[in-house]
Amino acid sequence: LASLIFQLRAQNQVLKKGVVDEQANSASLKEQLKMKDQSLRKLQQEMDSLSFRNQQLAKRVELLQDELALSEARGKKNKKSAESSSQLSQEQKSVFNEDLQKKIEENERLHILFFEADEQHKRLEAELRTRLEVLETDAAQHQAVVDSLTRKYTDTVEKLQNDKAKLEIKSQTLEREAKDCRLRTEECQQQLKNLQAALGSRLEESLCIINEKVPFNDTKSNRYNALNVPLHNRRYQLKLRDLAGQALAFVQELVTALLNFHTYTEQKVQIFPIDSATDTISPLNQKFSQYLHENASYVRPLEEGMLQLFESITEDTVTVLETAVKLKAFSEHLASYLCFLRKILPYQLKSLEEECESSLCTAALRARNMDLHRDMKRLTAVFEKLHTYVSLLALPSTKPEGLLRTNYNLVFTNIATSLHGFNDILKDISKHYSQKATLEQDVPTATQKLITTNDCILSSIVALTNGVGKIASFFSNNLDHFTTSLSYGPKGGTEFISPLSAECMLQYKKKAVAYMKSLKKPCADSVPYEEALANRRVLLSSTESREGLAQQVQQSLEKIAKLEQEKEHWMLEAQLAKIKLEKENQKLKNSLSGHLTETVQECSVLPNVAEQKKEIAEKSPREPIKSTSLVIFRLLKINICLLKFLLCQAPDAESREDLIKNHYMSRIAELTSHLQLADSKSVHFHAECRALAKRLSLAEKSKESLTEELKLASQNISRLQASKISYEDQLSMMSDHLCSMNETLTKQREEIDTLKMTSK
Repeated sequence: LASLIFQLRAQNQVLKKGVVDEQANSASLKEQLKMKDQSLRKLQQEMDSLSFRNQQLAKRVELLQDELALSEARGKKNKKSAESSSQLSQEQKSVFNEDLQKKIEENERLHILFFEADEQHKRLEAELRTRLEVLETDAAQHQAVVDSLTRKYTDTVEKLQNDKAKLEIKSQTLEREAKDCRLRTEECQQQLKNLQAALGSRLEESLCIINEKVPFNDTKSNRYNALNVPLHNRRYQLKLRDLAGQALAFVQELVTALLNFHTYTEQKVQIFPIDSATDTISPLNQKFSQYLHENASYVRPLEEGMLQLFESITEDTVTVLETAVKLKAFSEHLASYLCFLRKILPYQLKSLEEECESSLCTAALRARNMDLHRDMKRLTAVFEKLHTYVSLLALPSTKPEGLLRTNYNLVFTNIATSLHGFNDILKDISKHYSQKATLEQDVPTATQKLITTNDCILSSIVALTNGVGKIASFFSNNLDHFTTSLSYGPKGGTEFISPLSAECMLQYKKKAVAYMKSLKKPCADSVPYEEALANRRVLLSSTESREGLAQQVQQSLEKIAKLEQEKEHWMLEAQLAKIKLEKENQKLKNSLSGHLTETVQECSVLPNVAEQKKEIAEKSPREPIKSTSLVIFRLLKINICLLKFLLCQAPDAESREDLIKNHYMSRIAELTSHLQLADSKSVHFHAECRALAKRLSLAEKSKESLTEELKLASQNISRLQASKISYEDQLSMMSDHLCSMNETLTKQREEIDTLKMTSK
């Protein structure tokens, strides 16, 4: 990173210099452009002056021409005077013509110079503008590069500063860890010394006890060590059961493919070269088809034998070659299938030869038949090899001395190579049979039944090839596992364990497990931690909802009491309004004139309204309004009274009054219902918000506690890892020390034995 920073700084300086140079060049070019503009302006001014001078000369020429015309006209009148003056006029005319010619030539020359200067100025201006644009683009590019480099430089500097800070923090943490490790190493060294002293004393005590109490050491003798109870590797058993399950699936696919192959081969014999539906086939093919019809009785037992072997492998059993008794049954089923193949092989070969001798067989078809003839022989030979190796693997379960332990690895590798050879033979059979099927389709007597049968045979051969390929790759991939744990015996033993002792050991193991289970008392059922937390949250939410509901009930009861009071109040006001309405109606009926009735009504209405407002004002301080419903009711009451008094002059005043009364009463009912609904919703939402706030506080507390626990757990994990590494180092050192002590003890024993021999 430092070298990269130096490179970037150098590049930045170079680019800055380039930018400065370009800026200087652009400034000089701008100055040149200004100078050219000034020269252009001067030339334009000269051009304007020349044009003005030219106009003056043209006017003078016109005047001279006019004078000449006048003089010629006068000359006609006075020839004599003309002759005398003609000489003068000719002289003047020649002078004027010469001046005019000079002015015209000078004007033409100036026009040419001006045009050339203008063209040169335009060309130079275009070149300077193009150059200025190029320089501006270059400057912009350089500026962009400089900006990008500065940004990159700042980013790299920030990144390096962050890395530096992180490295400083890491170095500090590493220093602290180093200090802790030094302290721990000192403690571990002290513990190691104590352990060495304790182990040395224990070793001396154990040696004394062994020498005094133990009559012989059975682990030194393989014969006696074979009688000890061996260890049980449960992980190895689970792995072996998994492998056995995969092998069972592969064998099932193989059995299905073999059944299909033999069945479709039987159908093919019945169809080609002679169809049994139209003519009788040869006795050889009849016998061959009869034997092929019995294929299921020989192929199905292979699957059953593999299934029995899979069921015999459990995590509680000891599965090795010495205890795999069911492998013998699978070997026997494989031997019976091999006998079946040997029985049908001559008929199959003769059937192929008979096809070659038929008149429908071409030379190419005959060659393919001979290839299949050789492939079938090779297939039977491969099955013989596989049966031989499987029977060898089954020997240790019946005759442990029949197969040496050193030959186990060789047998497994030979099985793997035989399976790969089996796969290659099936590929050749698939290739040759596909060619044979294509040739048989070209035969004139080929039927659709023959084509479909050939397709079925080809599909069964392909399935057989795939199944065998899977088995071969599976066996090759797991060959190391098969060869690592080939036998089972006690610790330190070198001989095989006998099947009888293994069976006895398993029986004793089952008895011990049953005894331990009987000792263990079942624990009482307890609620899981997660379920308890969920129940606690439900309980808290239920208590919160109960409190909220109780508050809602209290508020609703208070509202009901208020509404009842308001109801009584409004009943009284309605009665008073009826009495006032009757009085007003009587006054209207008794009035004599319309004007007097109007004045009386206005006078009666205004005091009534004033009285109502006074009553409301008097009642308002006495009865404090706790909700907006009372305000709405009183405002509506005032409006109703005003409408009643205003509309009482009309002839249908009573009907209008009823309509208005009904309208406002319905409106009041709707508003009260909406108000009650809004109050209930607000109370419900308030309760929910309270419950959510409590849940949020609980969740934050649980989050804080969990974060603290997570930090403590991470610290404990780091400490445990460090302690694990230190303990592993201590154990390795202890093991080395014990090995050295064992070596010294053996040397001392040898010296003691030699001294004893010399003393004798």
